[in-house]
Amino acid sequence: MRSRFSRLSLLTKILLSTTVSITILFAFTGEIVLHSINRTMADSLQQELRASFQTYTSLWNAQSDLLSTVSRIISNTSDVRGLISTGDRATIEDAAGELWSKFVPTEAFFLVTDAPGRIIASLGARTSLTLPREFMASAAEHFPNQAAGFFVQEGDLYHLSVTPIYVQSSGRDQALINVLVAGYRVDALVAGRLKDSTGGSDFLFQPLGSSKVVSTLNPRATAAVNRNISTAGAELVSDGVSEYAWSRTPLKDISGRPVAELRILRSFDDARDRIAALYNRIVLLWFVAVSVGFCLTYVLARRIVEPVKQLDRAAAEVARQNYAIEVEVRSEDEMGRLARTFNNMCASIRQAREDLIRQERISTIGRLSGSIVHDLRNPLAAIYGGAEMLVDADLPLPHVKRLAGNIYRASRRIQELLQDLLNVSRGSRGGPEMCRLREVASAACDSLAVTAQSQGVEVSLSIASEIELPVERNRMERAFVNLVANALEAMPDGGSIEISAELEGDSVTVHVSDNGPGIAPEIRSQLFQPFVTAGKRNGLGLGLALSRQTVIEHGGDMWVDSQPGRGARFSFRLPGARASQAQAQHV
Repeated sequence: MRSRFSRLSLLTKILLSTTVSITILFAFTGEIVLHSINRTMADSLQQELRASFQTYTSLWNAQSDLLSTVSRIISNTSDVRGLISTGDRATIEDAAGELWSKFVPTEAFFLVTDAPGRIIASLGARTSLTLPREFMASAAEHFPNQAAGFFVQEGDLYHLSVTPIYVQSSGRDQALINVLVAGYRVDALVAGRLKDSTGGSDFLFQPLGSSKVVSTLNPRATAAVNRNISTAGAELVSDGVSEYAWSRTPLKDISGRPVAELRILRSFDDARDRIAALYNRIVLLWFVAVSVGFCLTYVLARRIVEPVKQLDRAAAEVARQNYAIEVEVRSEDEMGRLARTFNNMCASIRQAREDLIRQERISTIGRLSGSIVHDLRNPLAAIYGGAEMLVDADLPLPHVKRLAGNIYRASRRIQELLQDLLNVSRGSRGGPEMCRLREVASAACDSLAVTAQSQGVEVSLSIASEIELPVERNRMERAFVNLVANALEAMPDGGSIEISAELEGDSVTVHVSDNGPGIAPEIRSQLFQPFVTAGKRNGLGLGLALSRQTVIEHGGDMWVDSQPGRGARFSFRLPGARASQAQAQHV
């Protein structure tokens, strides 16, 4: 994954990073917003629950006050009170019925009882309510004041208002003649009216110890809510489909003892719908923000990345050794300073390269001069030695001819070297020609014969005369001269040098061996590098480097085997060798 990401372009990395950052930021912010909204919705539902309870209390009290007020009016009307005191059902219903029907809702009922609680007459809604003595005893504790509360009978919940009717007996004493009981049964109609009045809150009335429940929910939801409320104490309760915020309050009878419980529920579905809509808007906003951010990032990132691309292209040109490239400086920020630094770097490289080329040319001239001096030393030494012997000694004619021949060959070698130098300066070089290897090596040995003889060094040549190969004769002859001259310089007190060759297929391996002191171990690994020399008074360290370069340019290679005190053997291999057929037949 990391390697794939590293292969992406800088612009793509910026776009991906921006998109991921915006996504994470919106996800984190959206989570906080949704959590806050959920908390706010829950608080709002609790406030709605409290408002519903207050509305319920107001409506309940208003209805209770209405019943109490009508009952008090009836009880305080002397004509009606007189008719009620007769105990005649028809008379009582005729006397109070008109007044009751004008002020009381149709679902309410009105009962006239005697002091023990026996019902004498009833008005309003039909009811099968019977009042036990315990109820009347509890109401009597509040006489002569009115008493109100809830009453449960056979699982049905009633709300009752009890008003006593007194008559003047003797003196200031009053006698209780009847009791007016006004109320209504709490049923689905009452609960539905409460739901409409509170803006959609659901109500559950349940008498304590009874399975009957008056609810605005359907039976399944009512059973599920009751079951979950009894096992959970959370702020929200579920019916399996919807969730509700809820609260409970006890309903007390006339004596103040709880006989039922009211549960008010507020559905969370609307809030969830609003949250879902808000979530959709947040997602849409995220999509728009990411799209806009992506476009803006693309536009801005392109402007930022473009100088980097120019630097990348310029660096590629520098890698191709085009140091004349320059990057346009468009700003004064970090990228502008980087571009200016890059241009200065290229200028420094150009200047350094020009200085290096100039120094290399000077060094090349020095090396070439050293090479010329090195190659000219041997023939000049031969001319100098021969001329000195001719001047200082009275030699016989054969010796004079031999010295003259050596001087002639040495001067011709100098002429060939100068011609090679001229060819190099003109960019031309002679091509290879088919030469016999023995003749090339023999010519090199003849040029150094005087030196070898003066040092007491025996030079032997063991090369088959039929071996021939294509070489540049002069260069290869100088390679032999360098190897033999190095051996002579290593053996000033005499020794032996052997030159041999082995034909192996289409190549020949040449060995130049001596029995001198060998090569020092510290310079053996650097022996073929220019200007590396040891044990020579006038050596420049170019002979072996030039010789090996000549062999390499002919398609071969050169190496050395040496042990201190046991001499050295230089070997090189040349391709294209063969045995001459004519010579082989002649032999």
